[in-house]
Amino acid sequence: MSSLLSPEITTVASMTERCDRCGAAAKLVVTLTSGGELAFCGHHGNRHHEDIVKVAERIVLEDGYEWAGK
Repeated sequence: MSSLLSPEITTVASMTERCDRCGAAAKLVVTLTSGGELAFCGHHGNRHHEDIVKVAERIVLEDGYEWAGK
């Protein structure tokens, strides 16, 4: 399932989550259109930015993080 609209993108000062892929400090948290959330470090967030945008309802970025999907 893919989102027909662009996801809502917001920023926060800092995050406490860990990357669901590798356990590093998360730089973005994605709320999925199908429900649930996934957290990504900077590396995995940028590597998978095209897929993230397709399934995201909302994306929260850590302030200062340069995301490739923005």
